[in-house]
Amino acid sequence: MSNAPAVKSPIIYWFRQDLRLHDLPGLSAAVATGRPVLACYILDDQSPADWRPGGASRWWLHHSLSSLAGDIEERGGQLMLARGAPATVLAQLAEDTGADLIFCSRQYEPWARQLEDELFASLTEQGVTLKRFSGSLLWEPDTIKNLAGLPFKVFTPFWRKCRQLSVAFESPPAVRLGKWPKTSEPTDQLGDWALLPCDPDWANSWEDRWQPGERGALDKLGRFLRGAVADYDKGRNFPARNATSGLSPHLHFGEISPARVFRAAQQAGTANPTVENETEKFLSELGWREFSHHLLFHFPSLPEQAFKADFAAFPWVGSAVHLRAWQQGKTGYPFVDAGMRELWQTGYMHNRVRMVAASFLCKHLLVDWRAGQRWFWDTLVDADLANNSCGWQWVAGSGADAAPYFRIFNPTLQAQRFDKAGEYIRCWLPELAALPDRYLHQPWTAPADVLSSAGVMLGDTYPAPLVDHAGARASALAAYAEVRSQ
Repeated sequence: MSNAPAVKSPIIYWFRQDLRLHDLPGLSAAVATGRPVLACYILDDQSPADWRPGGASRWWLHHSLSSLAGDIEERGGQLMLARGAPATVLAQLAEDTGADLIFCSRQYEPWARQLEDELFASLTEQGVTLKRFSGSLLWEPDTIKNLAGLPFKVFTPFWRKCRQLSVAFESPPAVRLGKWPKTSEPTDQLGDWALLPCDPDWANSWEDRWQPGERGALDKLGRFLRGAVADYDKGRNFPARNATSGLSPHLHFGEISPARVFRAAQQAGTANPTVENETEKFLSELGWREFSHHLLFHFPSLPEQAFKADFAAFPWVGSAVHLRAWQQGKTGYPFVDAGMRELWQTGYMHNRVRMVAASFLCKHLLVDWRAGQRWFWDTLVDADLANNSCGWQWVAGSGADAAPYFRIFNPTLQAQRFDKAGEYIRCWLPELAALPDRYLHQPWTAPADVLSSAGVMLGDTYPAPLVDHAGARASALAAYAEVRSQ
C-alpha cells in the first residue's frame, strides 16, 4: 500500500468586485481549508448592456487587475483571466482542475444576484458547490430591517440601526495561492481585453493622479487619516480643498474593505479626540454607501424607475443639445462647467459639485436624471450602480429620503459659497482665469471692457448661459406642480 498523502482537490476563488488579498472573508476561508487555492477573474459580457463597465471603469479595472495579479504572483500564485459567461467559464475550470468548491464574494446588483442563484443551481448539478461570502459591504442588506420588518427608506433611522451592529474583525490575508495546472493555462492576457482607451487616449495622465490596486487604497486611507480628516466635516464641501478621502473607486472595486476603512477611522477618532467628530462624519458617509446598496437590494428597479411613483409622469422636456452642452462643460455656469471638465479630465468629480451639476441638468435643463446617470456611469472611475442611482434620484427629488423637488441649487450662489476665491473654477476653466473674482462666478454680468481685458468673449471663448436661473427654476417648479396635480 502507498503511504503517499492524498492529493487535495483545489478550491477556485472567483474574484469579482473584491480585488484585494487582505480582509477578504471568502479568500481567507478558502485558504483556511488547507487546499490549493486557484484565483480567477472573469470579464462578464453577459450583464445588461447599459450597465457593463463604462470607459473610466474599464481603465481602472485594467490597472486594478494588473496590481492584483502582481500581488498574487508575489505569493506564489497566478491570476487566471477569462472572458465570457461565468457559468460556462467556471463549469469548465472546475472540470479541468477537479475543483468541487468555488468561493466568491457577494454582489448586489440585480443581475449579479440572479447570476449567483443560477450559478448555484447549475454548479450543484455538476457536483460543485458555490459558497458566497460578505466582502463588499459592512452588513448584508437583507439583515437590516425596521421595527415592522421592512427595509428602511430614510437614512437617519437606517444608520442609527447600523451603529448598533458590530463590524467584522479583520480576516487574515492569503499567505499563499496556487498556480493553475498546465491543462488550464490562462485563456487571456490582460491586454487582450482592450480595457484602456487608445484613439484617443483620454486617460493618458490618469496614472499620475490615481494608483489603482490594494497598495494604492491603503496609501490613500493612511494619508487621509493622517491629514485631511482633521478638516473633513466642513472642508469636504469645498472642492479646492483636499479634504475628502478619495477612496470611492477603491471601495467600488473592492481594493480595500469597508470594514477596514471603518475600523481605521474609528481607531483614529479614539486615538485623537480632536478629530472624533470628523471621523464620525466620515463614518456616516460610509453609511450612505451602505444605505444605497440597501435600497438597491430591496428595490432593484432603482436604476431605471423613479422610486417615488408620482415622478414617473414627470415631463422631462430637456433637449439633446442641452444634454451635450452639459456633458462638455459648456452650460455657461462656471461652477457646473468646472465640475464637468474635472470629470472628463480625471474620471472624478468632487461630491459637492456633483450635486450642483446633477441638479442643474435635472432642474434647470429638465433633462431626465437617467441620462445624467448614464453619463456618470461611463465617465466616473467610481461608477457604482447603487451610489450612482441613489445619488441621481436624491438630486432629482424622486428617490428615497430625497431632497425636496423645490430645493433647486443656485449654481452661482453655490460657487460663491464653496469656491469664493475661484480656485476650483480657475483650475478647470483656464479661459476664465483672468476674470476678477466679482465676475468669475457669473461672467455674463461683467462689463465688456472687463471681459475684453480678461480675454473672455462670451459665446466664443466661453459660452453664454444656456438658461436663466430664475426662469429655469420657475419652469421646473411648474412642471412639478403639474405632476402633483395629476
